[in-house]
Amino acid sequence: MAQDIWISERKDLLQLDRIASLLHGSYWAKNRPADMIRSSIENSICFGLYDKEVQIGFARVVTDLVTMYYLCDVIVDEAYRGRGLGKQLVASITSDSRLEHLHGILVTEDAHGLYEKFGFVRDPDRTLRKKRTSTTGTDA
Repeated sequence: MAQDIWISERKDLLQLDRIASLLHGSYWAKNRPADMIRSSIENSICFGLYDKEVQIGFARVVTDLVTMYYLCDVIVDEAYRGRGLGKQLVASITSDSRLEHLHGILVTEDAHGLYEKFGFVRDPDRTLRKKRTSTTGTDA
């Protein structure tokens, strides 16, 4: 990782405006309200990716810290893509001592290859999903 690029789990460093902007540019959270983003951060383990003091990436983990975790909202600013930063962010998460021995799950439409490098496997025959019933703040 370049000297000025770094990853932190400190929530006090997270830049909500930058996170909202990144997520609003995604297919899965383009309509997620800022207050929902804020609440999701409060109730998750979060990883920020930074270039000096500017947040350029984000990922969130929902977990019981005993049996499983759900990796979500993994995103890197478009201007920084193609440099392996997403891989470094996921590597940091999957090697985190709190998570490395837990069962991990995630949902993605387009980044299967990235996650397979970290031991995730496609499991279409066993996965079920219940969609939100609210039309406010629905994710794609």
